[in-house]
Amino acid sequence: MDIDVAALRNELKARQAALQARYLQDNDAEALLRQRCADVDEILCRLWADFSFPASIALAAVGGYGRGELYPASDIDLLILLPQDASASTEAKLERLVGCFWDIGLEIGHSVRTIPECLNEAANDITVQSALLEARLLTGSEKLFTTFRRRLFGNLDPLHFFEAKRLEQQDRYLRFNETPYSLEPNIKESPGGLRDLQVIFWIAKAAGYGGTWDELGADGIMSQEGVAFGKQFEDFLRHLRIRLHFLAGRREDRLLFDYQERLAHRYGFVDNETKRASEQLMQAYYRNAKGLTLLNTIVLQNMGAALAPENLQRPQPFDEHFQIVGNLLDVCDERLFEREPGLILDAFLIMQENPELQGMTAPTLRAIWVARDQIDEAFRADPANRTMFLKLLQSERGIVHEFRRMNQLDILGAYLPNFGRIVGQMQHDLFHVYTVDQHILQVLRNLRRFTMSEFAHEYPLCSRIINEFERPWLLYIAALFHDIAKGRGGDHSVKGTVDAREFCENHGLSKDDTELVVWLVRQHLVMSQIAQKEDLSDPEVIGNFAGLVGDVRHLQALYLLTHADIRGTSPKVWNQWKGKLLADLYQQTLHFLAQDEAPVAHGIIAERQAEAMRLLRFFALSDTVHERLWKQLDTVYFLRHSAEEIAWHTRSLHYRIYNNQPVVRARLWQEGVGLQVMVYTQDQPDLFARLVGFFARAGYSIVDAKIHTTAHGYALDSFILLDVEKRDHNREMLAYIEHELEDRLLRQLPPEVPSAGRLSRQVKHFPIKPEVSIRGDEKGTHFVLNLTAADRPGLLYTIARTLAEHGAELHTAKIATLGERAEDVFLISGGDLRDTNQRIRLETELIERMKV
Repeated sequence: MDIDVAALRNELKARQAALQARYLQDNDAEALLRQRCADVDEILCRLWADFSFPASIALAAVGGYGRGELYPASDIDLLILLPQDASASTEAKLERLVGCFWDIGLEIGHSVRTIPECLNEAANDITVQSALLEARLLTGSEKLFTTFRRRLFGNLDPLHFFEAKRLEQQDRYLRFNETPYSLEPNIKESPGGLRDLQVIFWIAKAAGYGGTWDELGADGIMSQEGVAFGKQFEDFLRHLRIRLHFLAGRREDRLLFDYQERLAHRYGFVDNETKRASEQLMQAYYRNAKGLTLLNTIVLQNMGAALAPENLQRPQPFDEHFQIVGNLLDVCDERLFEREPGLILDAFLIMQENPELQGMTAPTLRAIWVARDQIDEAFRADPANRTMFLKLLQSERGIVHEFRRMNQLDILGAYLPNFGRIVGQMQHDLFHVYTVDQHILQVLRNLRRFTMSEFAHEYPLCSRIINEFERPWLLYIAALFHDIAKGRGGDHSVKGTVDAREFCENHGLSKDDTELVVWLVRQHLVMSQIAQKEDLSDPEVIGNFAGLVGDVRHLQALYLLTHADIRGTSPKVWNQWKGKLLADLYQQTLHFLAQDEAPVAHGIIAERQAEAMRLLRFFALSDTVHERLWKQLDTVYFLRHSAEEIAWHTRSLHYRIYNNQPVVRARLWQEGVGLQVMVYTQDQPDLFARLVGFFARAGYSIVDAKIHTTAHGYALDSFILLDVEKRDHNREMLAYIEHELEDRLLRQLPPEVPSAGRLSRQVKHFPIKPEVSIRGDEKGTHFVLNLTAADRPGLLYTIARTLAEHGAELHTAKIATLGERAEDVFLISGGDLRDTNQRIRLETELIERMKV
């Protein structure tokens, strides 16, 4: 066997050069991808023949190469399929073959597997399964390859695959902060990139819907308009990625600043009086990405409905204009918004006010999109629409989700025309990694997270302040306008105040509230500049800043907005040092202002602590009784517990805080209709599962739980329990629960599996589809797990055991049962949560186990 490696390498280079020249001449992306595959196919098959492998082995292309989309610098993914484990001589020959691939200049990603090994790996890794779905035989045993394909698809559950790919996409979106508008986007992996197209076709292939846009249209999965848009989006991204690979001379899928200007010129854009070529290219990219993410949402929704038609419920009337389909908001008439444009904003408010709604149906999204031009001057001047827009900002939940949805559908830019002008606008600086509009929405998101107790562990001071702040929605308005004047020339902080004042006055805000919002827009850069650039030990610096803010309200507002603004520029810009500088400036200024003002009110936490101390005095306890316990507790604890609960815990634990013995206290709750139980013990594996199992075996269901871990490693948990059978013996159970649970915790007995109970009739006839999401926190050390499912006996135990099996450590939890609907939030860490595939596996297992 004599292989001329140099000749093959030169042949590959010549073919690549010819492909590039032909592409630049005829601009045919599909032809380039197809011919690149054909060239590589030919050379690989020639090499395979030269090595004289046994006829029982097969060589297959997988992934993008198997799909027939081989970009100029893409990896070449191969599967060497064996009928059985390879002999030593075959293994040696395979190693020489792979080495030869690399020697001639092919970047190979290969695996050597038997069919059972392929199936096992596919079952445990959704990414591998997706790649294998694209498998295409290059040479070798057709019989073996056919058997492999038959068994792969025979083992495939299309609905399970759909759910796993959907979860995988959610996780991918989170890695990119759920936005396609990064200034240096990854055109393959970012939301709105090629991966969004591939997800559609992976699911389509798994379900048998076909592998082309036209086949999806023929199957009714997409409208003909959608098919046309899909082809358009795909064509744009194909050309962009091809040209990027040629320009970089290697595999590069990030539109880095280094390439944008040259790529824009090669793509045909030219500089003009108002925009550089790179800005025009990127705006075209963002428009394409925006449309693609909407298309992906609609198509996945359609495929999910086709795959599980039994899950589709009859529309339930909501009001005269809307109905509910499953857990989605649906418009009764797709022409509704064209006749009554004001209902566009109403649709988003309905989403906010009804937490059971998880999205909008495809017809509703299309209807809003079509009617977006109805938002004109008359619409914006209508007092009813102005009131409705303010309600969207004042809602208790769903603000970030719905404002993002409004931006996605071009509604936000239509209502705020100056916001529409900065959609997709780049920011050429060293800090921002998002377009202006997406940065603004990130700032809004950061402010909202301060208000949520499940994120209080991230930045406790911000959580404390915003819970003290009256009308925090004023901060959201300031966030919307703080950068709205970018790109107009001059100082955007000054020009933005004109827009902010006009908005506030048009929407009927008071003079004081208007002044605060306008002041925040004008001064939103000042606190950051002083904290990072001036000497905070200089009393004059602090005095001057205190003179600028004037009072505590302005200081709190500016600190919160500044904190959220910096964190919204880039994940890499924020760090603990900047946080400390800001906090130091805040605390020193607060102290300065307090010298001349009445003592600063410490808000809800201080009030609860004061009330708890008042209650403790009724038991003749000293004024220092709380100190040992409270110094081990943080903001999250005091935000989640009432003053009466704090006093109860303190009274029960003040003399046993460092005692190794577990403490269990139980009392009647709500005039005896249930029990409230407090558990205090050293934190330990499976603790939550043990508690859940014990309560279930005792005949109680948990309707509310507050899980907390103290600073010195003790679990301090409290539960509200209801008797499943509604027996009248709660008082008699108090001593039993205290004695038995303390004993079981002391002896470290294993969790008790609760006995199976009966499902309610409502759950049987009106099933609630389980939903799971796992989101990383800002620091990347903890994850917030959100669960929604139909409540049933043993559900919480199932969740607890599943978390324990994955080694997840539970820090805090919010357990809520709303009728037949369980909505739980857990803060977890540890185990294998940092691994994307393992998180998806955990999500999938939870969904499967929570199904009724």
